[in-house]
Amino acid sequence: MLVTFTTKAYADITMFGDVALALLKMMGHSATVPSVILAADIPRALSQLNSAINAESAAPPAHNDNAKEATVSMAHRAMPLINLLTAAAKENTNVMWK
Repeated sequence: MLVTFTTKAYADITMFGDVALALLKMMGHSATVPSVILAADIPRALSQLNSAINAESAAPPAHNDNAKEATVSMAHRAMPLINLLTAAAKENTNVMWK
């Protein structure tokens, strides 16, 4: 499953469903697809997402000697969505995803 985040203030962002749902939960939102965050609620959601990312980044990374692929941190995965939310907050516009 893919989830696409849209707002009038920024280019669309498409993510894999598991990552998008995890980020939505970090924002304090249900993992309902499709849905929307109203413009008035975006600063709170952005703050919660940043706090969750910072808390996760502070924890020591899990080390797996058997991993054959490099892991991408949730902080890196969240950056496009953080940029989208920041632009939406600045322009006072809603964010939708489907």
